[in-house]
Amino acid sequence: MRLLSNLLRRFIRQGTLRVRDAEGKVHVFGGFLPGPDVAIHLHDRKLYTMLFINPELYAGEAYMDGRLTLEDGAAIHDFLLLFSVNRAGLYSYGSQKLMRRVWRGLRRWHQANPIGLAAAHARHHYDISTELYRLFLDDQMQYSCAYFRDPEHETLEQAQRNKLIHATSKLQLKPGMTVAEIGSGWGGFAIHLARETGAHVTAVNVSPEQIKAARVHAEAAGVSDRVTFCELDYRQLTGQFDRVVSVGMMEHVGIGHFDEYFLKIRELLTADGYAFIHCIGRMSQPGTTGPFIRKYIFPGAYVPALSETFAATERCGLWCSDVEVLRLHYRYTVKQWRERFAKNRARAAAIYDERFCRMWEFYLAAVELEFLHGSHMVFQILLSTKRDAVPITRDFMIDFERAAWARAQTAG
Repeated sequence: MRLLSNLLRRFIRQGTLRVRDAEGKVHVFGGFLPGPDVAIHLHDRKLYTMLFINPELYAGEAYMDGRLTLEDGAAIHDFLLLFSVNRAGLYSYGSQKLMRRVWRGLRRWHQANPIGLAAAHARHHYDISTELYRLFLDDQMQYSCAYFRDPEHETLEQAQRNKLIHATSKLQLKPGMTVAEIGSGWGGFAIHLARETGAHVTAVNVSPEQIKAARVHAEAAGVSDRVTFCELDYRQLTGQFDRVVSVGMMEHVGIGHFDEYFLKIRELLTADGYAFIHCIGRMSQPGTTGPFIRKYIFPGAYVPALSETFAATERCGLWCSDVEVLRLHYRYTVKQWRERFAKNRARAAAIYDERFCRMWEFYLAAVELEFLHGSHMVFQILLSTKRDAVPITRDFMIDFERAAWARAQTAG
């Protein structure tokens, strides 16, 4: 317990952590500044060393396995909030700085996503039960950042509709135009584009479960004649399109494949076309994917820094014609996901088991707090091969969006 106590004593300044060890003795850390007050019980002596070496991974695993439990009514979000508000102290501790340097050195290996392995990585996350996702997503199954015009009062459903309108406002689509979507999820964006603009959408995805569900949704929406869902790695897609869209896909590409990704987008665009990329990013310098997320949630994934993103577009000869940074929208999104999952936890346990539920709780809480206290945000960029493919002012976006809101209010 000595090494772990030294680590906790050094970095917990805000709030208080009370740790009951495997022998029942209680150790108290922090209390210097106001903050969360959390009590935990470590049931296994092996955790003392494991948590000292790699707290980001082993805390999550211990919670999943029941070897780390919360006391006095605390939830895993409370525990992670305590760590989140003290994260600067954790990352400055010697052993943790060394660990992060090791991860940085291994990141190209961690993020290797050649054809085949990329599909396996995606299916690890997206081919679990669709019914589980229905427990916490909106009615259109949007599994990416929503767009909140009023975070205090809007429902998740409204915010996700806002996102679709906001993204579509940047595309200038007309009936008969062609769109390639890289990473189509459950089909919500492709269906929206076909229904609202009359465009023809070719959407690719490597998850057979998502493809199957997306085809059903397109049929129900009456747009199956204008949307084609293909089980295909984006690198295997051919043809040229007026627009290429990619929402929540670049995060799964991996640092070693950025040029491959952007060169494929360039290849798919017509001479006057342009691409819309919506991606989680970081405002900090390049980093690594956290070990818990990498192992259990998104293997092969990486949230890029803007510097890495633009270095790749520069190498690939693409104009960045527009960029927008959404800072807190994903925090509000994941907060609603986490709260919905908590309300439906018993149903989730019936689909899987208690260990899975604890893993999912840890994941959602950790991601929400990364957008609240960490470096993560979302960026949207427009890319083109020609400098004038996108209008030189943003008026077209604003005009489209206002007209869409007016129609929605009239219909509502």
